[in-house]
Amino acid sequence: MLKVDVAANYGKKDQAGVWRDDPYWNSITIFDEQTRLYIQQRLAKGDLVFTRGRIRQTSYQKEGKTIYGVDLIATEFSRLARPSEDVGE
Repeated sequence: MLKVDVAANYGKKDQAGVWRDDPYWNSITIFDEQTRLYIQQRLAKGDLVFTRGRIRQTSYQKEGKTIYGVDLIATEFSRLARPSEDVGE
């Protein structure tokens, strides 16, 4: 299992109607061995990536309380561009 953080930008309009960046860091879980190797060998911090997958709800007991969570599990993961290749900035 490998966990990577991927930033997603959920743009939104402010009160003046101007679009503003609203980035959020998502923690993605990768189970597939080939995908893990691809990420470890070919990707670097700052690369623009595409990922697709599924959401899985989780729960566990801690000190008598049930803790709930959500895992984002990647089934596809690829690089779209390196930082120097980004277009439209």
